[in-house]
Amino acid sequence: MTARMASDDDIIISGEAIIRPGDLHEDFIRSSGPGGQNVNKVATAVQLRFDAANASGLSERVRARAIKLAGQRATKDGVIVIEAGRFRTQEQNRADARARLTALVAKAAEPPPPPRKKTRPSKGAVERRLKSKAGRSTVKKLRGRVDSD
Repeated sequence: MTARMASDDDIIISGEAIIRPGDLHEDFIRSSGPGGQNVNKVATAVQLRFDAANASGLSERVRARAIKLAGQRATKDGVIVIEAGRFRTQEQNRADARARLTALVAKAAEPPPPPRKKTRPSKGAVERRLKSKAGRSTVKKLRGRVDSD
């Protein structure tokens, strides 16, 4: 990662995750949903493309996790595509798309959970389990045919 100062337009998530404006590309497309007669004429939905594979502001760990968390929204080339068309204006959809991208990268930047500690059942718990198994076994044995003497 190259050492570079964060500019005013950069979205700083953590020390190892910065989204730079040069890594983002926005296309405006026609949106489905509400909008009346305007919906077929005005391109209000936003298709935000973030080149995570080549982003200079992401560490290698965050880059790999972001692409993994994106799932089907990530292309084979490591570009994350987010479509936002919930609102009727470009500005609201642009803010929504950027907020969703920021949330995804923030989740990728979280530290990994601590490893699981192996535990064993207590001696009493093992004894209780075996006793209940024996009780069930006895009940099932008594369900057999009744002999008429």
